[in-house]
Amino acid sequence: MLRLGGRGLLLGLAVAAAAVMAARLMGWWGPRAGFRLFIPEELSRYRGGPGDPGLYLALLGRVYDVSSGRRHYEPGSHYSGFAGRDASRAFVTGDYSEAGLVDDISDLSSSEMLTLQHWLSFYEKNYVCVGRVIGRFYGEDGLPTPALTQVEATITRGLEANKLELQEKQTFPPCNAEWSSARGSRLWCSQKSGGVSRDWIGVPRKLYKPGAKEPRCVCVRTTGPPSDQMPDNPPHRNRGDLDHPNLAEYTGCPPLAITCSFPL
Repeated sequence: MLRLGGRGLLLGLAVAAAAVMAARLMGWWGPRAGFRLFIPEELSRYRGGPGDPGLYLALLGRVYDVSSGRRHYEPGSHYSGFAGRDASRAFVTGDYSEAGLVDDISDLSSSEMLTLQHWLSFYEKNYVCVGRVIGRFYGEDGLPTPALTQVEATITRGLEANKLELQEKQTFPPCNAEWSSARGSRLWCSQKSGGVSRDWIGVPRKLYKPGAKEPRCVCVRTTGPPSDQMPDNPPHRNRGDLDHPNLAEYTGCPPLAITCSFPL
């Protein structure tokens, strides 16, 4: 069971994971000796067909030899459209048409960029990187272009956002919720609500976040110091996070009830 101290451990692991990933990104995209540089026309010959010199695909400008996964990428297979090109966009959109099998990812969101980062991790783990393709992500000198630098920055922001989301989820786990036409809606807290195991239950509250259209139900700790209290702060009121400024009680629900019911 997760104790309060365990929350710090989880956050520490999240910070460490973000730092490791940032280092890996720099390693993946920074200068490396011995890498072969492809022009797109040359890469297009590596589709795994009869007489082709190999079976390669590119992701974010990095070229991988996927011969060991031939059944997935060879002509006629489900992912054959990825072979012989950089189709980074399609890894996110799932658009396998010629218009979708492109490397233009300039309009993707941070979360979609993280999906690309996960795919990059997959190919780094399972296949051999044999070079880089000159174009959108790498220049003729083999170094990252401004476009790739922007991708890296977006992924880093996404990792940071994930870390903050994890921190908030540990502090304010989502409520359990159910609705029925006969009984209306019910919100309640438990030691595992929101998928966050902990040694406290909490009470339902509305959490208002800047930019969000509607509040969401979270479980709030009712005893001990506030989660954001520093060690050298004055004595607390033993109210947990109940006094957080972004929280509001549910009308008609007792302030310390672990269950809030709203009949039709």
